Amino acid sequence: MNIIKKQNGGNLEIAVEGRLDTMTAPELEAELNQSMNGADSLVFDFSKLDYISSAGLRVLLAAHKVMSKKDGMKVTHVNEIVAEVFEVTGFSDILTIE
Repeated sequence: MNIIKKQNGGNLEIAVEGRLDTMTAPELEAELNQSMNGADSLVFDFSKLDYISSAGLRVLLAAHKVMSKKDGMKVTHVNEIVAEVFEVTGFSDILTIE
């Protein structure tokens, strides 16, 4: 998994490439814990995310909780596989997906 971070003032964008699973979720969680403090809004770019597991969903939910007290969080460029996981788990009702 690759994580590409862009910060523009209070806007944080995180692009995730590859697989977000049990092995890689701790890496994303550590990056978010380090980066979210200075962010008012968070955008995930999943255009190159191939797969997400329950461990990845847990990281997204934790980030959503933090950012819901600020200007919010959204997920962009979701492929069909990840979108189906969001649908089945109910995350499509919780997250702002564009």
